[in-house]
Amino acid sequence: MAAEPRSKFFTVGRRGERWWLLTPEGKPFFSIALNHLDPSPLRYVANGDLWQRKYGNSMERWLKEAVAPDLLAWGFNSVGWTQEVVTRGLTNHRHSRAFTFEEYQWLGMPYCHQLPFADFHQWEAETRHPDFGSPEFAEWCDYVAREHCARMADDPKLIGYFYIDCPTWIHTTKENTWKGPLFDPEKLKNDAGRKELFDLATRYYRVTHDAIRRYDKHHLILGDRYEAGRPIADEVVEAAKPFVDVLCFQHFATPEKVSLNLRQWHEKTGQPVLLADHAVSVRTADGYLRHDGKGYAETLRRLREVPGCVGYHLCGAYLRNETRKRALRDAAEKPDEEALAAITAANREAAEWMRAIP
Repeated sequence: MAAEPRSKFFTVGRRGERWWLLTPEGKPFFSIALNHLDPSPLRYVANGDLWQRKYGNSMERWLKEAVAPDLLAWGFNSVGWTQEVVTRGLTNHRHSRAFTFEEYQWLGMPYCHQLPFADFHQWEAETRHPDFGSPEFAEWCDYVAREHCARMADDPKLIGYFYIDCPTWIHTTKENTWKGPLFDPEKLKNDAGRKELFDLATRYYRVTHDAIRRYDKHHLILGDRYEAGRPIADEVVEAAKPFVDVLCFQHFATPEKVSLNLRQWHEKTGQPVLLADHAVSVRTADGYLRHDGKGYAETLRRLREVPGCVGYHLCGAYLRNETRKRALRDAAEKPDEEALAAITAANREAAEWMRAIP
């Protein structure tokens, strides 16, 4: 097979019958990422002066001395959605901030970055729906791209940009019942309504795409992270296809159901797909959640068999807080050795699989 042209940046393409992310060096790359990296649990009162004493109140030291060595030792090759859920209620459900450009540099690993174009995440409880046709929405998108993409445009470690976490295009949850879905699903019962949704979504994806490309001509656009366990309108996905490079999904189900769902979306659309958030958990006697390492390994194994799948991002977190209650280390940095043994073994096996691809 003729050598593919190389890029300074991550791209996406086929090798044989399979889709891959391709590194700047042109090597096949299956993104095995950890989501939700927030140091604030180290500053719980119960931890005393741990953060100050161990890391000198420095994000740079924490990322270089703790996070990066851990992720590499555990076999992760990238970082996904860095924000962590910090409150979870009907009137206040928020995530921590995304990493800055400097923080990604200190981490020194391939990463994905979220662009805050809009706030119709399914967990978002406080912000009204945007008007995609308004001039101020386009102005806001230009600002977001100017603030984020212009700084990251030359970074070869950046894989690509996410948008919304589980967008409520046609569904709602108990947190956002007051504002309802972005688009009335009843309208999808006729051709006019389906066209209206397609046109609305096309406007959204075109405005956001064009804002990014104004400042970053090259990096992948990963777009929204659809909630596979909720209704997804075909019209939205079709509208997205010309403007995103990968279709991304969150799905909390069994490994078999998750892999089948991603296979179906790939076969239906012809697009590469990414499992952008998923975990298999077990509950402990003290009310916390633990990662099921065997469930993780089975999910990763099955996703490797889906020819359109280009990655698996674990719904972390790195450090356990009192909201999520599930992580690979607790708030005092004690590791979950049992889960990590299985996760690390699965990740290393996947790394060998990648290295064997010509």
